[in-house]
Amino acid sequence: MYHKQFKYNHRLNGAFRWFAQVAAILFLSVPLTCQAQEKLSRVGFNPFSVSTKHASHHTARKTAALTLPFFDDFTGYSPIPDTTLWADQEAYVNNTYAVQPVSRGVATLDNLNSQGMPYDTLQNSAFIYGDSLTSQPIDMSFSAVTPSDSVYFSFFYQPQGNGYYPLPQDSLMLFFKNIFGDYKKVWSVPGPDTGSGLQAFRQVLVPITDSLFFGGQFQFRFVNIAATFWGGADWNIDYVRLNSGRFAADSEIMDVAITCNPSFLLNDYTSMPYSQFLANVSGELATTISDSLANSSVLSQNINHTFAVYDTTSGGSTAIFPAVSNNGLLPAYQTAQVAEPFTISASAFPLYPANSVVTFERQCYLRNTPFTGPTSNDTIALPQVFSNYLAYDDGTAEMAYYLNMNGSGAIPGEIEIEFHLNHPDTLRGLAIYFARQIPPAEYKEFFIRIYSSLIGVNGYYTDNLLREQDYYFPGYIDTINHFWVYKLDTPLVLPAGTFYAGTVQPAYSNSDSLYFGFDINRIGGNHAYYRVEGAGAVWNSSLLSGAIMIRPLLGFDVAASSVAATGIKDADWDLSPNPAQSYFRISMPVSNAGNTFELSDITGRVLQAGSVSEGRETDIHDLTAGVYMVRLLDSAGNTISVKKLVKN
Repeated sequence: MYHKQFKYNHRLNGAFRWFAQVAAILFLSVPLTCQAQEKLSRVGFNPFSVSTKHASHHTARKTAALTLPFFDDFTGYSPIPDTTLWADQEAYVNNTYAVQPVSRGVATLDNLNSQGMPYDTLQNSAFIYGDSLTSQPIDMSFSAVTPSDSVYFSFFYQPQGNGYYPLPQDSLMLFFKNIFGDYKKVWSVPGPDTGSGLQAFRQVLVPITDSLFFGGQFQFRFVNIAATFWGGADWNIDYVRLNSGRFAADSEIMDVAITCNPSFLLNDYTSMPYSQFLANVSGELATTISDSLANSSVLSQNINHTFAVYDTTSGGSTAIFPAVSNNGLLPAYQTAQVAEPFTISASAFPLYPANSVVTFERQCYLRNTPFTGPTSNDTIALPQVFSNYLAYDDGTAEMAYYLNMNGSGAIPGEIEIEFHLNHPDTLRGLAIYFARQIPPAEYKEFFIRIYSSLIGVNGYYTDNLLREQDYYFPGYIDTINHFWVYKLDTPLVLPAGTFYAGTVQPAYSNSDSLYFGFDINRIGGNHAYYRVEGAGAVWNSSLLSGAIMIRPLLGFDVAASSVAATGIKDADWDLSPNPAQSYFRISMPVSNAGNTFELSDITGRVLQAGSVSEGRETDIHDLTAGVYMVRLLDSAGNTISVKKLVKN
């Protein structure tokens, strides 16, 4: 995912608006001052990779080698590289990690393995080979092309972007495979210094002149070296080209392209229940729809930009906002944000039964552009989903958010996100995106709290707590949307208006805070509040503009992630006696026997483990008095449920 050379000097215009929004975030990606309570770190996990990355560098090879030209700008909808062009799937294709790419979509190389986890979860200091991005074989035999045909390879790269910065000890490398099957390094670049700030995309142009590379099975490969965990080391690659008839100064790409996803139809949320939307269309609907265009040609271009919205809920394509086109002049080497007016009456939106999942498609495309280049990056169509949750995030975490807990460990750390309802609704639970961390956080207990008011927020002088549920633990299973679902024991009916949903990490739970997925591409900090001074203290407004990935689940009943995976509920098993003095038993239905358990202290240290069998007594007379956790595990070692055990 990472490569570099020759500065790409025409992507700077328009960057100042971006800097104004997220300069603080970029600063916070490095260690903060001791006064700061909010911090950002690498996300440490990519759930998209669990089902898409492959352990080997090589997958099924094409039966016939590709022919020149080779081109890919990673404009598409799949998180894995195009298998017709690429022989491995370790890179993560996305449109969220890059800042002002050449065209929409980049391939990101990181230090996460084929399972989306750090290559080494135990040691933090070793530097290893991380991801690779390898082309399918290309016919470069003398019958197809020769060194005299002026063959050049080029690409654009950006370190960090919206992700985590590579260290100077990290590097991005490019290898070419010769006729003997050996990969030879032809280019590399170290990671930037942490104080160098955001870097624009740069183009690298590499001539291929060595006759040893002109074979029928030529391949090129990008590889990064990264610290096993704390380095982060995100590199973005874009606009890869290999062709003959090029020259040393052939840096122009003569392309006008869409460079980002169109904005959401909502002005604040990214998703909400359709009934909540229809209850206040004028208040929820965005007034403009925007995306970004880049003119990489040497001439100013007259751009015809078109936007439309279609109802695709039932599999059809009914226009609810017919195509509207606008023309404008985009100067050479400029990137500009295009905002189309979105004026539509509430009556234009169709009616659907309560609790329906409704999907509209947002379409943006270019036409009548003289130097449009590849047409694949001229069109983008993405869904706008109305489902059973409220969200400020777009579903992708570029970094991780956590609180700097009180050094004594005696004060809880609290996070609350503000949401609003347009009509009364039923809160069923929360969906939370937890980021991986080392040491693992599976034993870090937290509570869920729902408030109707917070001290110091919107003029209120008291906390009004509506619901608290205790003794939850982070979950990381690859569920739908990559969130772990926590279900309330009893549904909570909420009136129209504002409520706050979030978590509490209790005192003495551990010195290190929980890590939450953090979406840098969205604005959600204006709805986020935190408190690390204890109950009764005034809540602090978040200083970070991104969205903490916590989503309230409304309306119809939901299944907790652990229940969906195992069918076992918290009510299906029990601990007795509790409190206990010298022993405890686990009681559960006979049909669910055969599970295992782990007994741990509040720091997560496992003290005992064993199989679950009816009537079995677990001896705890040697344990000191206090609170312990008993985790019920399935046959694969996944946590099914957790309960608190008190030792007298």
